[in-house]
Amino acid sequence: MTLTDSSTRIRSGEELDASQIDPYLKAHIPGLSGQPAISQFPGGASNLTYLIEYPGVELVLRRPPFGHKAKSAHDMGREFRILNQLKDAFPYCPKAYAHCTDTSLIGSEFYVMERVKGIILRSDLPRELAFSADDTQGLCQSFIDKLVELHRVDYAACGLGELGKPEGYVQRQISGWSDRYEKALTPDAPLWEEVKAWLNAKMPADHSTPAIVHNDFRFDNVILDPNNPMQIIGVLDWELTTIGDPLMDLGNTLAYWIEADDPAPVQLMRRQPSNAPGMLTRREFVDYYAERSGIQVDNYDFYYTYGLFRLAGIVQQIYYRYYHGQTRDKRFAPFVHMNALLEQMSLKVIRQSSL
Repeated sequence: MTLTDSSTRIRSGEELDASQIDPYLKAHIPGLSGQPAISQFPGGASNLTYLIEYPGVELVLRRPPFGHKAKSAHDMGREFRILNQLKDAFPYCPKAYAHCTDTSLIGSEFYVMERVKGIILRSDLPRELAFSADDTQGLCQSFIDKLVELHRVDYAACGLGELGKPEGYVQRQISGWSDRYEKALTPDAPLWEEVKAWLNAKMPADHSTPAIVHNDFRFDNVILDPNNPMQIIGVLDWELTTIGDPLMDLGNTLAYWIEADDPAPVQLMRRQPSNAPGMLTRREFVDYYAERSGIQVDNYDFYYTYGLFRLAGIVQQIYYRYYHGQTRDKRFAPFVHMNALLEQMSLKVIRQSSL
């Protein structure tokens, strides 16, 4: 099917040297022959993702971005470990084959995993899918079900108990993202002072049952079966995964969830078809999650506002690299305006909140 996610030519300044990668891959992955063809997947604004094609074999290589990197971010070894240890309990993880710590090959660590070939939804539902509103609602519910399924995984049984510290998770996220935001501040960026003060004042206790937190669960990080697009067969981008409060993870996902009646400037930020007929609203999303997970969500406004602030932190970290000339990717030029819009969205939630 032509809807299958495909790679394109490599962006300028982000090239890989096949002569360096090829010997390493052949030494660590059995069955490779011939010379690799390398292209780049266009999506994503953080780690860089490449398609490595050998005769009869397709691999995906992940490496950190060029330029300034936040402390502890882009840990290739950590993501490699998560994929392999979580796969049996959560079978939507791609299989990871090799983790390279020799930075002389491409200038950074990287890891290589299987390619899960399928459809990745971007801003809008492709017309070729011909989804009815009922189909879209079913896919939306399946998407939420996968998040619930992840939050139910016994992370200790997977050997991932040391992945994070659930005690004090909520407080650490607020203080941590406040600190990261300050370090990535540029002269043209908003300060977020009112929102940070509100988050600190309204902070709830950690949820009593910690869970695996994906931290980037959205539609353009899931893969649909090309032969049955109603079925999710893969979940990508595990670089931010930790152990913590599942409701904070819900807030992260809500921050990306732009619904049909959100104003036009907000619609311009949309990266997934969450506005399509049949998609749940944010409130319906939370209600369905609560029903399926058995977790009561009392502090919706807090978790949503946290998600917006955290997203602004991510956006600002990326913009910081562009502002200081550490990346030439023109996609990042308007990110400071996105940041300002996220602040306005947060302030609207706060001023209408009953918390």
